[in-house]
Amino acid sequence: MTLPVVAIGLDHRHIYGMTESICAAGAHCVGFWTDGAPGTLGGFIERFPDTPRFEALGDALGSGAKLALISAVPADRATLAIRAMDAGMDVMVDKPGCTTFEQLGAIRACVARTGRIWSVNFSERFETRCSTLASELVEAGEIGRVIQTVGLGPHRLNRATRPPWFFKRDRYGGILTDIASHQIDQFLHYTGAADAEVTHAFVANRGNPDKPGLQDLGELNLRSDTASGYIRVDWFTPDALPNWGDGRLTILGTEGYIELRKYVDVGGRTGTDSVVLVNGTRCETLDARDAGLPYFSRLLGDIENRTETAMSQAHCFTVMRLALAAQAKAEGATT
Repeated sequence: MTLPVVAIGLDHRHIYGMTESICAAGAHCVGFWTDGAPGTLGGFIERFPDTPRFEALGDALGSGAKLALISAVPADRATLAIRAMDAGMDVMVDKPGCTTFEQLGAIRACVARTGRIWSVNFSERFETRCSTLASELVEAGEIGRVIQTVGLGPHRLNRATRPPWFFKRDRYGGILTDIASHQIDQFLHYTGAADAEVTHAFVANRGNPDKPGLQDLGELNLRSDTASGYIRVDWFTPDALPNWGDGRLTILGTEGYIELRKYVDVGGRTGTDSVVLVNGTRCETLDARDAGLPYFSRLLGDIENRTETAMSQAHCFTVMRLALAAQAKAEGATT
């Protein structure tokens, strides 16, 4: 019997990939609940036409599902996750998993109280096959010891189609809390660091003065005992690019480097998931489109066996703590 899951909150398109990938790994969606009629509702129904809608949140929480998929407005995700965990479900939540330190503290307390899994789907790693191949190459020692990463997360703004909450700082959490949590996750994962220090953080609104709540540019630096990292995120993807953003990651090791060209390779290969590998004996571009997405099947195994093979709970908490700390540092607040 496949594991029953329920989708709660459809405010971001990431719910599509979350639902598709977990079902492909062996789950089935017993239904969904969302508040009102977000712009993503039609797309969800089109992709999952046989999935019924629960009229009330309480009905979804009482559905018997073992896993809740949450992609509500970012500021509302923590409350929904806590309600789901208190109802006996594990949780996969879209990034950012929370938007304040207070929310993160409440989630920590709930996990400790209930023993549930709170997993943030960092899709720029978990839903890209080139990230899977890069993990294998790093683990195999192809570039030696990883000492630095450069993560770039450009996104297309699509202003005309964005809901009102997208432009409200207190609702989306700030650009570093939101987008840069992806790159923080990748820094910790590929360098093997359990924690890091935010040494620099910056946010700005450079191109949308009529939307003062929007931060369209952000950057930060991380440093651990053995590695350093630079991250830039933005909402300035030009219209001519054939997708939403030219997301890239460069992983520097003591014996070589890897570059992930995740979504597009301008002037190079067609398609997605290209991995550039350069070391003492190899200088080539690898096609990673068959590398797989192990996070989802591993999470299902963790739910059944109460293990942490998809991502440790400590790692998940640390990523969100660092993202919140970077956001606070950039805005001049104390953490």
